[in-house]
Amino acid sequence: MTAVSHHAPDDLLFAFACGNLRPPEALLLSTHMDLDPVARRRVGLFEAVGGVLLEEAEEAPLDPGALERCLDRLGGQPQADPAPAEPGPAATDGYRLPPALRRALGPDVGALPWRRVMRGVEELPLSKDGDARARLLRIAPGVAVLRHSHRGAELTLVLEGAYRDGDQRFGRGDLQYADGSVDHRPVAEAGPPCLCFVVTEAPIRFTGPVGRFLNPFVRF
Repeated sequence: MTAVSHHAPDDLLFAFACGNLRPPEALLLSTHMDLDPVARRRVGLFEAVGGVLLEEAEEAPLDPGALERCLDRLGGQPQADPAPAEPGPAATDGYRLPPALRRALGPDVGALPWRRVMRGVEELPLSKDGDARARLLRIAPGVAVLRHSHRGAELTLVLEGAYRDGDQRFGRGDLQYADGSVDHRPVAEAGPPCLCFVVTEAPIRFTGPVGRFLNPFVRF
């Protein structure tokens, strides 16, 4: 299994442990945890911290150092535990789908309708919750997504293949968090198509010369 180098931020994992994420985000985090033992351990630690805080809770604001003291009592920074067995090829053109995503998609994944959204990019919508959207994106080797920024957070989890964003590389299991401060143009690497699980809080905003022209007509 390829080592994961880009992990979910702690505030997102803490929100997951507290049950405070919407279903599209929660499914993405569950899928990320299937691939990333560090994320699994962090969530387990935050769940344990929550239990300790509940036991010690009084009708008063928590001391600013309460979380850090709980982490110390629970052993500090977690070590990665063994990863679960890699799932075999499952539907979606032979890609290895992590268990959480495979369960959500159901048994007949191969029959799900992909649609072309631009040259070299296909989309498979999964779910919506208000403006939050979950989908799979399949990006052909060497294809660059149009330069864009964001009206809200964008979470991108690589399930197969890899892409580069500036000087960073994202491979299987890696998660990229982007918000309105990020203006980027990810490019799929050579090799197999890059399969990504993407959750956006709001439609993205194209920023390149062509993209700005498309903004009034394309909601992506």
